Amino acid sequence: MISKVIIDFKPVSPKYGDLFAKSMVFNNHALGRNPVDVARRLEKAGVLGLSVVTESEHFGGSLGLLRSIASAVSLPVLRKDFIATEGDLYETLDCGAKGVLLICSMAENVGALHEKALSIGLRPVVEVHTHDEMRLAASIGAGVIGINNRDITVLEKDAGSVDLTLELIKAAPKGAFVISESGISSRSDAQKALDAGAGAVLVGTAFWQGAFEIP
Repeated sequence: MISKVIIDFKPVSPKYGDLFAKSMVFNNHALGRNPVDVARRLEKAGVLGLSVVTESEHFGGSLGLLRSIASAVSLPVLRKDFIATEGDLYETLDCGAKGVLLICSMAENVGALHEKALSIGLRPVVEVHTHDEMRLAASIGAGVIGINNRDITVLEKDAGSVDLTLELIKAAPKGAFVISESGISSRSDAQKALDAGAGAVLVGTAFWQGAFEIP
């Protein structure tokens, strides 16, 4: 399973607060919350990739955090933010990320951004939360689709669960690589998403709170 896990570096959860506040443990070895140290340990553990939140107002992220992690590991790193312009895409590349999240509910020009990202060598992950958004992702030819089990329009304060992935994945375009994002509180949740056809799961809060352990 670990090879299908993407760990999300989100310093602050609007719902749960500071996620980097406490130390954590890998294999009974205490490890501080230095994000670069954690990223390197995750790479050694064999995770599929990392995502880094750069939105600062609500989630406490930064471009500096993205640069530091992208430069410390050889894993693919995804930038998560409210991407809205082509300038944001070039900024993402400059920070060393290999992928960028494009949120259907937040970007009116998601189709144009998707096309531009591909043209400059960024892997776009098109995020959906509804059936309408899944149809939009299909219409622009999205090859990688993230199903956000929580509602980003309310800053993911809702009680989302992996059940949304089980519902929406049935409508995913054939051949698309689907990532189940957020609302995954345990390995059991992750396995449900994978069994339903997701190619990967993105886990953030549960990992930082110690509920989703990485060997």
